[in-house]
Amino acid sequence: MPFTAVRPVTEAKADLFKALGHPVRVRVLELLAEGERSMGELAAASGIELSHLSQHVGVLRRAGVVDSRRVRTTVLCTLRDPQTAELLAVARRLISANLRSGQALLAALDDADDAVSLADAARPPV
Repeated sequence: MPFTAVRPVTEAKADLFKALGHPVRVRVLELLAEGERSMGELAAASGIELSHLSQHVGVLRRAGVVDSRRVRTTVLCTLRDPQTAELLAVARRLISANLRSGQALLAALDDADDAVSLADAARPPV
C-alpha cells in the first residue's frame, strides 16, 4: 500500500521490506535488474512454476516495485524504478561486509594463543 499522509513512512517501509522478504521475489528483482523479461523468461530463469511466479510478481506489483504490461498473450515485467537494483547492490555489500567480519573473527579465534585455545587443543576429538 502506498504512502499517504495518514500512514507512517516506517509502516510503508516495513511493507516494502515484507514484499522483498522472499528468495523468489529477490531473484525476480535480480533478473529484472538486467532488463525487461516476460513471465516465461522469469519462470525459466528462476526455476519457478508460472502459477507460483505470478503470485510473487503480484506481490511485487502491489508493493510498487514491479510494473507489468501485456503484449498480446505475453506479460512483460520491468522494475518500476532502477533504484531497486541499487537497493539489491547495497544488500549484497552489507552481506559481504558481514561475512568478511565473521571471517576475520574466525581467523582471530584460530590464531589465538591463550589458555582457552590451549585447553581446546588438548581436548580429545569427539
